[in-house]
Amino acid sequence: MQPEVKVIEETNKTLYAKINSCGLTGINTYKIDIEVDISNGLPNFIIVGLPDTAINESKERVRSAIKASRIDFPSKKIVVNLAPGDTKKTGPTYDLPIAIGILITLGLVNPEYIKDLLILGELGLSGIIRPINGTLSFAQYAKKSNITSLIIPWENASEASLISGINIFPAKSLKEAISTINNIKTISPLEAKLTSTQITSNKNILDFKEAKGQRLAKRALEIAASGNHHTLLIGPPGSGKTMLAERVPSILPPLTQNEKVEVTQIYSISKKIKDLNSLISTRPFRSPHHTISTAGLVGGGSSPIPGEISLAHKGILFLDELTEFQRNVLNSLRQSMESNEITISRSQKSINYPCDFTLIAACNPCPCGFFGDSLKKCQCNIEQIKRY
Repeated sequence: MQPEVKVIEETNKTLYAKINSCGLTGINTYKIDIEVDISNGLPNFIIVGLPDTAINESKERVRSAIKASRIDFPSKKIVVNLAPGDTKKTGPTYDLPIAIGILITLGLVNPEYIKDLLILGELGLSGIIRPINGTLSFAQYAKKSNITSLIIPWENASEASLISGINIFPAKSLKEAISTINNIKTISPLEAKLTSTQITSNKNILDFKEAKGQRLAKRALEIAASGNHHTLLIGPPGSGKTMLAERVPSILPPLTQNEKVEVTQIYSISKKIKDLNSLISTRPFRSPHHTISTAGLVGGGSSPIPGEISLAHKGILFLDELTEFQRNVLNSLRQSMESNEITISRSQKSINYPCDFTLIAACNPCPCGFFGDSLKKCQCNIEQIKRY
């Protein structure tokens, strides 16, 4: 049953509202103030502050969601400002705070209760609140900004609750969000859930001590793991290069709490884990195919998402068959290996993703793979081996 929306006292009505929200660039967040002003004039709905197409389309989502909640949409001039005005805003995350701002001017939401609230969410035309991306980063921002409470979509509640010290109030619909805000002093927030999960949820973590033989290679990998040294393994097919590399995460030290949060933020933004409800506790192991593109390795796209090097943050990036990778793909690793950060530039902004990984590469000694092997004769000539 949908909660009933009641008009609050006339003395609290105002034609101006300011809502706390925040934006996301990479895994980093920044403060956004959503200002709503309603004045007499021809009915119009304007959003300013460098909004993208998704935000401009929110005008229709907000209008329909308010009407679907059986609330009359004001037939006046509505101006919504997303401050600061010099920063490009993207995504449908601001639907819910814009709607709440309009409802404050209608006297349906008490403005005194939103001062310590961070409000985020996408609205459906029926008034439902849809899940958003990057919830963990938003919850982390709220904690650092001393914001006490967070109103988010119901589906994102488990992810947000991984950050302690924040009162989480999930909502399934616009009506429920209104009721939550107006009764926030009397309802109980969602409790924080400080649990952890392993990235390798579908298989057991491979243990380094299970590897038999290859004493010299194992010793080299132990040294590499202890000092985060990049390593190249050269050997014939079937000698155990991949088997050893896959087991290196088991000898790395456990992730610290801050590292768990940072790694989980990356996987949250990239949507690599569905229904994220716990912090990632194991060090990542990423093994991209040698046909991967530069954008797939370092990140990219019109709305840049993390690549394999960022998904390997605080873990292992394993490049098998190193010589088969395109030259430009390998060259793209130079900056990230030096700075532990990758910058993806677009026309209007640059996004930084962390990528502090340990590189383990493997290749054959020659095209046939058996140069120097004592059991099988190499079929390659000297020129082929040199070129390889």
